[in-house]
This record gives sequence, C-alpha cells and structure tokens, in this order.
Amino acid sequence: MKWDDRIGRRLKLRDLHILLAVMELGSMGKAATRLAMSQPAVSKAIADLEYALGVRVLDRSRQGIEPTVYGRALLKCGSAVFDDLRRGVQEIGFLSDPTAGEVRIGTSEFAGAGIVSAVIEQLSRQHPRLVFEVAIADSASLYRQLAERSFELGIGRMLGRSTEENVSAEILYDESLVVVAGNQSKWASRRKIRLAELISERWIMSPADTVVTSLLQDACRANNLEPPRPAVVTLSLHMRNTLLATGHFLTVLPASMLRFSTNRLFRALPVELGAPQRPVAILTLKNRTLSPVAQLFVEAARTVAKLRK
Repeated sequence: MKWDDRIGRRLKLRDLHILLAVMELGSMGKAATRLAMSQPAVSKAIADLEYALGVRVLDRSRQGIEPTVYGRALLKCGSAVFDDLRRGVQEIGFLSDPTAGEVRIGTSEFAGAGIVSAVIEQLSRQHPRLVFEVAIADSASLYRQLAERSFELGIGRMLGRSTEENVSAEILYDESLVVVAGNQSKWASRRKIRLAELISERWIMSPADTVVTSLLQDACRANNLEPPRPAVVTLSLHMRNTLLATGHFLTVLPASMLRFSTNRLFRALPVELGAPQRPVAILTLKNRTLSPVAQLFVEAARTVAKLRK
C-alpha cells in the first residue's frame, strides 16, 4: 500500500476523529450524539475510512461494535496523532501568550494533596492564567493512562526502582510514612511514642489492598504487634482530614503530605515505623516532547522538591 496513492490523499482527520469516538463509546448512535452528527453521516465516515485503508476497522454484531486488529492499530496511532495536534495547538497559544496555557497532570490522591498542590500554588502566582487539569489515579493506573495519553505527565509513586519500557521516571524524593494525629489529640504533645501504645486507638485506614495499609501492617508485624483494627476505612482524603481534626483518630500518611501542605491542623507523631521508603517521580512518555506548560510544571516540581526536603 503506497501512502500517497491510498492514504495520503484519502484519509481525513475528521473520519479518524469519528472512528475514535465510535470505538470509545462502542456505538455509532452514541458517537453521533456526542459529535452532533447524524448516524448515517457517522456510518459513511467509517465506510470512507475503511475504503481508504482497504481493511475493515470495525466488527458489527448484535452485542455492539468492536475494533478489529486493524482498528486497534489505528486507535493506537490515532490517539497519538490527536494528542500531538492538541499539544501543537497549545504550544502555539503559549508562544503567542506565555502567561496562559493548559497542562493535564495525572497523580495519586496523596501526591495531589502534597507536592502537586504546592507546585500549582507556586505557578498560579507566577502565571495566573495557567490552567491545570488534574486527574487522580492509583499508581498502576498512572502508568496505563500515561501510555494512553490521557494526560501529559504523571507524578506519583514508582512501582519499583525501574519503570515501564516506554516511561521515563525522574525521582523527586523518597517517600516515607508517618503516623498522623490532629493537633487536639492527646498524643500531639508527646515527644516519644512506641507503636505498641497506639495499636488500640481509633485508626482511619485505606482499604486493605492499598500500599499504605500494607506497609503499616508490615511495620506492626516487624515489631511483633497485631495490626490495628480500623475504625474507619476510606480512600477519601477529605473525610480523613475532617476526622483527624477532631483529635480522636490516628492515621498513616506519606510524610510529604505534611511537608508540602500548608494545613496545620495535624502533625506527625514521633513513632518509628521502619517502613521502607518508596520513590516518588515525575513520569513521562519516552520520545514524547512536553509542551511548554508541562516543562514549566516539571521545573517547578524539581524546585519545590529540593527546597522542602
């Protein structure tokens, strides 16, 4: 298949955009509604695309629409095409007005409340018209969504000292865990506390399958202690903060949350957990040039991480 003869003159970005919408929604009718088009127009665009490529990109059945092996290949490169176009338009806008722009960031709940918020606060003062679109995901999802180009860069815990083959990681700091209590807690004024003294307290815990909870359990077992029984199990950081402020609960949080946050309603207790440190890094796709706003964010993240060590 010659590019100029079969594709270069016939393949339209509009048709590719329509195909991506159909694949995402699994229905031509739903894609037509989203794109404010008629369903026959969507069907014709898909037919034109298949004619230009000379292969079928969708399988149609009573259960719905599924991409063929050719469709999945086109989906992968199509996502990259539109991502590059989006970043190109953003770069043009930034070059014409360096005080404005937009960046999409993926991060974990804890890093979002810590270093990411600190970086956004700094950049917002320097460039008030910048827009930050922040998506919250767990560490494993960060890698997947980054590969899918759902956001331009991620900041979160590395799954190991090595990363995925297509991901570059720049370590900002090594994360440790601390036991946290509200300022009104009876433990807040103590200068030295043994972990055994806290086991029977009311704990706010993340679900059992999360890294933070697993590390706390490991630390307890390493001290020949039974892990504490949670009084509250939640992923909600807002609920955790609200309950901590009452002074009646304890929890475990990444130390950077307290280091980077301006929230002074709670504090780290002088308890030695002995849990291993985990690296937190800037995650980017290899061979993908960052937009000017993303580069600004990366530079600010390096500065903030260095200043608040």
